Amino acid sequence: MKSLFWSIPCVFALISSTAAADEDVPLTYDRVDLSVSAQGEVSNDTLAAILFREMEGPGAAALADEVNKSIAEAIKRIKQVPGIQVQTLDYQTLPVYQKERITGWRVRQSIRLETKDIASLGTLLGEIQQQLNLQSIGYSVSPERMKEVEDRLIPQALKAFQQRAELVSHELGRSRYRIVALRVETAGPPLRPAFMAARAAPMEAAAPVAIEAGQQKVTVNVNGTIELQTN
Repeated sequence: MKSLFWSIPCVFALISSTAAADEDVPLTYDRVDLSVSAQGEVSNDTLAAILFREMEGPGAAALADEVNKSIAEAIKRIKQVPGIQVQTLDYQTLPVYQKERITGWRVRQSIRLETKDIASLGTLLGEIQQQLNLQSIGYSVSPERMKEVEDRLIPQALKAFQQRAELVSHELGRSRYRIVALRVETAGPPLRPAFMAARAAPMEAAAPVAIEAGQQKVTVNVNGTIELQTN
């Protein structure tokens, strides 16, 4: 009986502590999740092109020498055009098999060009295809232009969120609300590749490559939670 007598206060203490803890947790009610967005178009102002030189034959060293010369000559010409950045990419030396025997070698190297001067790059590509093959062209939006568009769209999205919150409050018979959570998300457009048909060998100098950068859509999303308040 003595042990039972001492166990009872412990039970009351636990209940009292739990109740106190519950009182410390603020009650939440009449909360509504909202999501709005604002869209705009932005012109692609950056162009990236990938070119390559590939040769196949019996001697790997001789092939590598020819490929290296072609790439070096192309880079020298590219650097003469202001505003075009050039970057060397992968370099491959692969065996060519026939009936499980190595019958030759294939050597390939690629370079990447990037610029905002789309007209100059189009002219250069028409010329440089004497040494290299054009693999692909991709369009994108520069970070500075993307920021300009996002800074224009964010106020529109926030205003749309406010209007939606006021509409919900009014329809539910409340005259006031407060924002308890808000998240602004910007998602820029991805690089848009436009793959070209790769030729087996470089071609003679051609007319400038026809390039139309076009436009892409930019979206700003605003997600948040409001709490309706009593009048």
